[in-house]
Amino acid sequence: MTKKRNDKRGSAELFGENNVNRFTEQGITETLITNYMPYAMSVIVSRAIPEIDGFKPSQRKILYTMYKMGLLNGGLTKSANVVGATMKLNPHSDDSIYETMVRMTRGNESFLHPFIESKGNMGKHYSKDTKFAAPRYTEVKLAKLSRELFSEIDKDTVDFVDNYDGTMKEPTLLPVTFPSILVNPNKGIAVAMSTNISTFNLKEVVDATCAFIDNNSCDLKRYIKAPDFPTGGIVLYNEKVMDDIIENGRGSLRVKSRYSCDKASSSIDITEIPYTTSSDEIVNEIINLVKSGKFKEITDVRDSTDKEGLKITIDIRRNTDPDILMARLSKVTSLEDSFAANFNILVNGQPRVMGLRSILAEWYVFRTTCVKRGLIYDISEKEERLHLLCGLEKILLDIDKAIAIIRGTERDADVIPNLCDGFDIDYLQAEFIADIKLRNINKEYIISKTQEKEKLEKEIDELTGILMSPVKINELIKSQLREISDKYGIDRKTSVILEEDEEVPAEEELIDDYRLRVLLTRDGYFKKIPLSALRTSPEQKLKENDVIVKAMEWHNKSEIAFISDKQAMYRMRLYDIPESKASSIGDYLTNLLDLDPDEHIRTFILSEDYKGMILYAFEDGKALKVPYEVYETKSYRRKLKSAYSDRSALCGCIYVRKDTEVVMGTASGLYSRFDSSAIPLKTNKLNHGSPVFKLKDGDRIETFALPENIGFPVKAVQAARKIPTTGAPAKTTGLKDEENT
Repeated sequence: MTKKRNDKRGSAELFGENNVNRFTEQGITETLITNYMPYAMSVIVSRAIPEIDGFKPSQRKILYTMYKMGLLNGGLTKSANVVGATMKLNPHSDDSIYETMVRMTRGNESFLHPFIESKGNMGKHYSKDTKFAAPRYTEVKLAKLSRELFSEIDKDTVDFVDNYDGTMKEPTLLPVTFPSILVNPNKGIAVAMSTNISTFNLKEVVDATCAFIDNNSCDLKRYIKAPDFPTGGIVLYNEKVMDDIIENGRGSLRVKSRYSCDKASSSIDITEIPYTTSSDEIVNEIINLVKSGKFKEITDVRDSTDKEGLKITIDIRRNTDPDILMARLSKVTSLEDSFAANFNILVNGQPRVMGLRSILAEWYVFRTTCVKRGLIYDISEKEERLHLLCGLEKILLDIDKAIAIIRGTERDADVIPNLCDGFDIDYLQAEFIADIKLRNINKEYIISKTQEKEKLEKEIDELTGILMSPVKINELIKSQLREISDKYGIDRKTSVILEEDEEVPAEEELIDDYRLRVLLTRDGYFKKIPLSALRTSPEQKLKENDVIVKAMEWHNKSEIAFISDKQAMYRMRLYDIPESKASSIGDYLTNLLDLDPDEHIRTFILSEDYKGMILYAFEDGKALKVPYEVYETKSYRRKLKSAYSDRSALCGCIYVRKDTEVVMGTASGLYSRFDSSAIPLKTNKLNHGSPVFKLKDGDRIETFALPENIGFPVKAVQAARKIPTTGAPAKTTGLKDEENT
């Protein structure tokens, strides 16, 4: 083992003079610009964000490769062949290429209008557990809809660039004849930005696009109802959100699952779910909720997805309302989820967040350019053909002269120049004429070519007229769109209902009601524990030196009121308080109720309604009895100030449904028991009450409780014949805390 040496020699001495200057300082800003920015721009432009044709580069390369392989009209081929051929354009992992291709297939059901037909197991978008088979087992070809991606690609409608090694050409965009950017979903995460484009129904997009071309300020909501997802479901329509999506490209839409109930078998079948979740995720969420005891109505849940499609089956107990159960599940699982739209698209290499209106505007510009380039290409092709026929026409006027020139020419290389000189035609025309077979020099051939020339002249005039007329170009684009809609349009899969028309059960109906135990400690900690949890862990953990002052068994669907020593009542719904475990010390009420630093909770009241009475006892020997209903308010105020009189300190508070016997005791050890009916009922909660106990100088009331909450027999306390009473010492001394309930 070599001993580590603390070498303090300088860098020049250690590394040599020539190596010292290799280490240079560089600022963090310059480093980021030099090293990180190129990577960030590459991810944004070349990977994660789609362009106006609706595709990311990886998707476009796969589709173009399949087109060049002849899979638009041919039969199926192994997916492995497509993956291998695509690597000539996309030199990345074959796994990533295959996964990208799988998402575009009909079998995976990720796309509303798939571009690839498939055979074999392609997995399912809505099931993470259903994995796609290896590429050697599956087969693919381009779907019929893909014809609209390549219909004019050979007419110079889009630009082509070299592939990564310069051996092939590939299109920068595909000349799509419809707004595919809106027809299929696209999601990507780049550097410092992302995109999440929802899918819309093809028929609705076509109608909206045609209306936009006629009037770019038209109301798009008349044509596009809402997103239409491949997994169906129900969109809860919010007009403001839809306006934001149309104009700004951002907004969050709620999507609910669709289900049916079989009352005979006591089961619920979920057949459509939000696009943003999966069947296995929903099943796992429900299983965890059932295990926690929150949904006792559910006896079993399973993923019943098969060849027929998605299905999640929930078995329920008899007499369970399926609509209320599903409403409760939707609150706490992804059976109802939100789709956060973020329409970030590359336009001319620049990422832009655009609404539907802006997207249609950019697509219209792109499509118009493609149409014009296609028209120019067709006109050019026809003009070249017409040019050749014009040369032929000159020769056909004196065919004998042409024959004589050819026969009189000694060398083959001189035939073309001699024809050019003899008939005043150019090289291309002369070469075309020289290639005509001798058998074609007949009357029929001459007439047919003359007619072809006239037809070409007419077609060129028509194409030129379209090219020079924006109105005719618009009509051409719209006619192509309507034809696509008729051929490939499908009915909506996702239903739309107005948010205000959503049938929502009352809040109380959605609350899971179960038995529980509630505890209050002297130091202000509160616990709400399901009784089912206490069966396995009955021992309560408390803060050091803390004790339980009140404990009750109750049920979850109820209201709880906390009485503090600062004349305040704090009301909460018991089901809004989080559950505790016996092994925890509970929730600190100062934080839960936002109490003042010197404020403490004396007791709590549990009641299903505002029936009954509250008995207050004060240190000066007076007691107040008020109906609980005086605390009921029209608006549910959480904190009620001045809940009782502040003329004397509160020493005890008891809630009773009807008059009952109570015990009052002083600090000096005098006790008395009497019926609460002896205390006059007051409707003014700020009344200081009536005298109940005659106190000696310096004495005060210290105890006020129900007989069962004192630590000695009730008979040990003297019964008062009338009040106010002077009390008497108890035969058995020593009170216990109220945990003896």
